[in-house]
Amino acid sequence: MLKRKIDSYLEHYFATTDKALLVTGARQVGKSFSIREFGKNFESFVEINFVENPEAIQVFRTAKDSRSILERLSIMRGVRLVKGQTLIFFDEVQLCPEIVTAIKFLVEDGSYRYILSGSLLGVELRDLRSEPVGYMGVRELYPLDFEEFVTALGISEQVIAGIRHSWETRTPVDEFVHSKMMELFRLYLVVGGMPAVVSQYISTHDMRQVVEIQQDIIHLYKRDIAQYAPGHKLNISEIFDLIPPELNAANKRFILKSLNKNAKFERYEDGFLWLKNAGVALPVYNVEEPKVPLLLARSRNLFKLFQNDVGLLACQYADGIQLRVLTGDKNINFGSVYENAVAQELSAHGIQPYYYNNKKRGELDFVIELRSHVLPIEVKSGKDYTLHRALANILDCPDYTLPEALVLCNENVRRIGKITYAPVYMAMFLVRENDAPLHYEIDISMLR
Repeated sequence: MLKRKIDSYLEHYFATTDKALLVTGARQVGKSFSIREFGKNFESFVEINFVENPEAIQVFRTAKDSRSILERLSIMRGVRLVKGQTLIFFDEVQLCPEIVTAIKFLVEDGSYRYILSGSLLGVELRDLRSEPVGYMGVRELYPLDFEEFVTALGISEQVIAGIRHSWETRTPVDEFVHSKMMELFRLYLVVGGMPAVVSQYISTHDMRQVVEIQQDIIHLYKRDIAQYAPGHKLNISEIFDLIPPELNAANKRFILKSLNKNAKFERYEDGFLWLKNAGVALPVYNVEEPKVPLLLARSRNLFKLFQNDVGLLACQYADGIQLRVLTGDKNINFGSVYENAVAQELSAHGIQPYYYNNKKRGELDFVIELRSHVLPIEVKSGKDYTLHRALANILDCPDYTLPEALVLCNENVRRIGKITYAPVYMAMFLVRENDAPLHYEIDISMLR
């Protein structure tokens, strides 16, 4: 069984709040499995899947209140509902958005706990009639990140703790450990983080079977495009198929002219948004200045478009690339897959990545907000990792006063001036700080 970070999140969430939880994310990232495993902690666990039980849609759609919903639920499943000890799981809720609206009243009733999930929620629930604000939290689940991946393969917490110590102190990792972690990172570039794919690799170590499952997932995504976006399916399919070659281009920015020489962003914008909202693609927008908050400097129509899973990206490239990646073939340009892995890692950790491009100063692969500062990041897959003109220009610019920069590469940890050079697998330690209480009070005693 794969150990996921969401497992501990679910335990903490349901121990500290009475609200329901909506788990979002792309298909095949493991939402339902993790929820079912968590459900084993309750005396009673009830699951309603609106795809497998389409009759349930009408049953709940016509319910008048929370009492009616609970009565119908008990009759449908034939399961005893234990007050305070029952977790009710509504799956594939995109087919029954009324149940999302009704969560407010079910939570107010207070008898049971609720968790919801589904596919394409960012697409299907955008126009929800009445969102239960204050009664339901939302958590997005991504494919396994690199730390989850190596843990699933058997790397001990002690080893990861040692690598984390090297990251925090900016000191080199043991050379043997570093070499093995780079091998594991190259394996991650090929296998990726889709749970079914990772499980298949662990049980068989057969890369052909790994690729077959990846191809099945890609075909599933394309069927979703045809089924749920019939009015735009041609545009969306074209965009999806162009992600690998566009990332492999010189500047990696998605060029609309690749779709059509007369293409206008407004025509294709809905397609990009569909892929983003479905969780299938990760857009990384351009910012005009590396200043906090980055969101205010974001450009709407300049972006890079990454796959939601680096293993799926590798699968979309030419046949046979997997073995060449695993062996570190120097004739392959690793830049696109390295960057995809980093974009995926940052997104999974709740960090919105951007990139910076300026004709005068050059381009930075990523810029992120971390600890109230902007952190510029360059991703280098070759030996020339110390050559980074744009990074040097930004650090020297008095308008920005950036305290630190990061170059993710193949080499061990070292620090030169403001720049930390670190192995690319250390992207797993780029995480947002825990949300701590922020107490702020104004003294108005003199005005009373």
